Amino acid sequence: MALDRKGTFKVEYLQEIEKKVQERWESQKIFEVEAPDDGKSHEKFLCTFPYPYMNGRLHLGHTFSLSKCEFACRYYRLKGRMVLFPFGFHCTGMPIKACADKLKREMAVYGCPPVFPEDEELIVKDEDIIPKDKSKGKKSKAVAKTGGSKYQWQIMKSIGVPEEEIKEFANESYWLEYFPPRAVTDLKRMGIHVDWRRKFITTDANPFYDSFIKWQFNHLKDRNKIMYGKRYTIFSPLDKQPCMDHDRSTGEGAGPQEYTLIKMVVLEPLPNCLISLKGKKISLVAATLRPETMYGQTNCWVHPDIKYIAFETVKDGVFICTKRAARNMSYQDFTEKDGEFKILLEIVGQDLLGLSVQSPFTCYPKIYALPMLTIKEDKGTGIVTSVPSDSPDDYAALVDLQKKPAFREKYGIADDMILPFKPVPILETPDFGNLSAVYLYDELKIQSQNDREKLTQAKEMVYLKGFYDGVLLVGEHKGSKIQDVKKNLQTKLIQEGKAVIYYEPEKTIISRSGDECVVALCNQWYLDYGNEEWKGQAEKALEAMNTYHDEVRKNFQATLKWLHEYACSRTYGLGTKLPWDQQWVIESLSDSTIYNAYYTISHFLQGDTFRGNKENTLKIKPEQMTSEVWDYIFFKEAPLPKNTVIDRKSLDLMRKSFQFWYPVDLRVSGKDLIQNHLTFYIYNHCAMWPNEEEKWPKGIRANGHLMLNSAKMSKSEGNFLTLSESIEKFSADGMRLTLADAGDSVEDANFVESTADAAILRLYTFIEWVKEVLASKSTLRSGDYNFHDKVFVSEMNIKILQTDDNYNRMLFKEALKSGFFELQAARDKYRELCSEGGMHVELVTKYIEVQAKLMSPICPHVAEYVWELLGNKTSILHSRWPVAGDVDEVAVKASNYLMDAAHSFRVYLKNHCALKKPKKGETPKPEKKPNKAVIWVAKEFPKWQRIILTTLKELNGPDGLPDNKTISSRLSQLDELRKYSKRVMPFVQATRECVRRDGGAALALALPFAEAAVLRDNAAYLRATLDLDAIEVKYTDSADAPERSREECAPGQPHITFSAEPALPLVLLNPTPLNGLFTLSVDVADGDTVDKLKAKLAKDVKAIKDVTSLKLWRYKDPILGPRKIPVPGDHESKCEVLHDDSVFKVDVNANKVELVSNGTNTEIGTQLMYTYEK
Repeated sequence: MALDRKGTFKVEYLQEIEKKVQERWESQKIFEVEAPDDGKSHEKFLCTFPYPYMNGRLHLGHTFSLSKCEFACRYYRLKGRMVLFPFGFHCTGMPIKACADKLKREMAVYGCPPVFPEDEELIVKDEDIIPKDKSKGKKSKAVAKTGGSKYQWQIMKSIGVPEEEIKEFANESYWLEYFPPRAVTDLKRMGIHVDWRRKFITTDANPFYDSFIKWQFNHLKDRNKIMYGKRYTIFSPLDKQPCMDHDRSTGEGAGPQEYTLIKMVVLEPLPNCLISLKGKKISLVAATLRPETMYGQTNCWVHPDIKYIAFETVKDGVFICTKRAARNMSYQDFTEKDGEFKILLEIVGQDLLGLSVQSPFTCYPKIYALPMLTIKEDKGTGIVTSVPSDSPDDYAALVDLQKKPAFREKYGIADDMILPFKPVPILETPDFGNLSAVYLYDELKIQSQNDREKLTQAKEMVYLKGFYDGVLLVGEHKGSKIQDVKKNLQTKLIQEGKAVIYYEPEKTIISRSGDECVVALCNQWYLDYGNEEWKGQAEKALEAMNTYHDEVRKNFQATLKWLHEYACSRTYGLGTKLPWDQQWVIESLSDSTIYNAYYTISHFLQGDTFRGNKENTLKIKPEQMTSEVWDYIFFKEAPLPKNTVIDRKSLDLMRKSFQFWYPVDLRVSGKDLIQNHLTFYIYNHCAMWPNEEEKWPKGIRANGHLMLNSAKMSKSEGNFLTLSESIEKFSADGMRLTLADAGDSVEDANFVESTADAAILRLYTFIEWVKEVLASKSTLRSGDYNFHDKVFVSEMNIKILQTDDNYNRMLFKEALKSGFFELQAARDKYRELCSEGGMHVELVTKYIEVQAKLMSPICPHVAEYVWELLGNKTSILHSRWPVAGDVDEVAVKASNYLMDAAHSFRVYLKNHCALKKPKKGETPKPEKKPNKAVIWVAKEFPKWQRIILTTLKELNGPDGLPDNKTISSRLSQLDELRKYSKRVMPFVQATRECVRRDGGAALALALPFAEAAVLRDNAAYLRATLDLDAIEVKYTDSADAPERSREECAPGQPHITFSAEPALPLVLLNPTPLNGLFTLSVDVADGDTVDKLKAKLAKDVKAIKDVTSLKLWRYKDPILGPRKIPVPGDHESKCEVLHDDSVFKVDVNANKVELVSNGTNTEIGTQLMYTYEK
């Protein structure tokens, strides 16, 4: 959840910066770009995002996907490319029209403003809305987006439309006027790098785009990509037309599922419930996906409580099934009229139990209808075939009936209907034998048909293995693999009149009109995506394309395998009419495949309007855009149009613009569009430019969905943010940073509000630090670079290279990590290490410049503002990506070693000072705070460790180190290691981790730098971070080295020992009034010099920056001097200045301090004075 904010100052501060930066961008027209005409070679980058649908405001989910385009465009502009990111708005399809019509109906029934009945509640149908993958939630998109509102009027209120304006939306054209401008406003507030001259909306409301789509479809038809005929498609009976993905409120992505409808002929004598049908051919019909298993039928299943119907078919007699299944069949030529079926009888399942039927392929002359309580009415026909040999569910239900007489009696099942029937071996399945269901029932110890979890497990185990590896044991295809003969067996059943083909939706699909869809056999225009030649071109395009993730490529490959015909038109909704058949409107997934090409010239035609309804710069009218004109613009080999009033200069301008910008270098979208829009996008580019492969798409980046605070975004759950709300809440750059941090993979990303709040603070703090450090530039160090300066330069170069690579691979979370978080951490380390001498002025300026550029793609407003603070007069967008210099890897390793060592020393110090557990009866005594330390450094590894490292180096191959078992076996053969047997493998494991992190260098026997020298050179930093007075660096081969340090110390792993020297506290008083320097106590030890005491004082008093301006004074009378009432300025007469080389002689036992200067000992008491004049 979001953090509770104490105020909004920081976010308002950022928003004020963003507003000014955006005004400057707007005035400079900084995002507008044209194809160059200077005759020079230019690299370009065209990036697009699927235009959003205009039935509401843009939300954070849209923003997450389009942010990938945004980050990439700004990055490639810094890399020197000419960048184009155009943006349009989609209005084609049913949703807008359906919502407008719904609003009309509500106003007609309930008035305007409507008064809705209070007792009606929204019922969200949750049946079978279980997704195929984890990326889709159980609630439908429509419900999630509208917050559970039932009426369209309420939905309009929920998305922020003023109530007095809602009535206008009953006119569908008002939607096209209302939402696109608001989307542009929101996107501009985000700071998006878009050339807004190229904006447009779709449908025939925009005559230029309408003409473009007609040109595309005429070519597709001429090239035999569009066909007409009957085909199975998802269909809305209410809308009386096919229902494509974008027309659905639930069931997006689901298609028609083919079943084999098995006809089980009812045998006489007929039961009473069917007597009225005597003389007709009556069949129970069961929909199966496994017609090849019909050899093993022992019965069929009926649900006792489901209502079934009997209806007349055109040529197959009377079918008995559920009403829902009959409705589907009525749209598939089973009945005389589409959508109509005559119900002859309504029957409860209970009355069909015990019915005898004759079923194809089974070895039993007749089988019986038996009860099964798990049959669902919303799937199949409600009648289920039973193959207990290979279906665990069937076997469990059969065993229950055979074992439980009371169960049989309850449903009137005679013993002869069930007891003689045994599972029939029909398939030989590897691992499971010829009765796989029986085998797994026993193996998993399944108890009954209610043991759902184990039955599901068994089903998963047996189904795929049986299909792919099962071998048929019966029939004319005996000995063949099931997958090879399944189609043959289905064909045989159909030819013999014992089965028919039947389709129904893969899962429940609800249209945006609220209608449950069916599968219908429709006459329609469709794109023949199953055409092998066309499919081959699409596969070739995919092969050459950058998909950024293997999973995305695999999803495309899978889609290309199953995709066949796709209905491209409908009779209801907004859009472009089919040019050769005006009763049809081109549907929304088919008019949005090559519009990226239109972007390259749209600014010449649209006249800076959405509809193209104002005069454009070239003074071209829509009717002048003939097919020959479009050909000339988009096809390299097309001749100049003969009959056109458009001048040659204008035609060539548009042609040159297309030729320069195309192909699309990157298209970014959610992964859910792979199975339709993105695949159609590939297909249509191949169809339109079959001989110009260089125009085919170059890259597609698909991302997962965006969660909000680790939960699915949903208005009904109150977990939802629009783009506008996000900017208001977090600022544009705060939101953008959090979007970049949300995730890069195809898995679902997560926008965390607490991260966004932290981003606001981090950005604000960065700006304030830049202001502060630039204001104090004169106090920063200059001159030659020291060790830490050189390391910082190398670390900046490393981050430039890493961030460049991350942006190039579209890994924006990683780019943010390396180019912002880690770069700032490097700055903080540098600042800490330079605390004594200060940072170098050149490097501070360079860091700010590099940081601004590296964060610019993600946080452009802050970057632009900081760039201006540096004194730059032109935008950061006109600058170039920083050039990385040489990296001194040894210096960086030495610096990292120093920081790691300092961290381990702090841990040692904490443990040293921790309260020791006292002996029984003793009071715990706190350890005296140490003021001195010795750091122990090993010149080489102990012999036993050298042996291990040498061995590991020999074993380290291209795939890394072998497993621990192999290593242990090798090392156990070495006699020198037996003494250390318990320590060998822990050392190996620690080394393995180092190899994983640092590569083969971790196996080196020596460090690439002088370890002791690094520690000695940075003794001042170590003293400061450990709060010590003295540090000494010694080697472990010294005679006084502790035994533990000798044993455990190794190159790169120093040890430290602490001690507390005897000392006395000296009171240091500052006599200067009103200067902020106070009295304090500082310990002085025997042998300390005056210079050392000054250093101790400066460490405690941060206001003392220059020790050379610090003076220590002793009283001439150490006894009475401190007791006299001080008078400002009299210290010069009462005291004497101490010389830096004087030494203190301290006797702790006598509580006595003397000063030794020029061989003279002077007692100084326990109080001194200090003055600081700077």
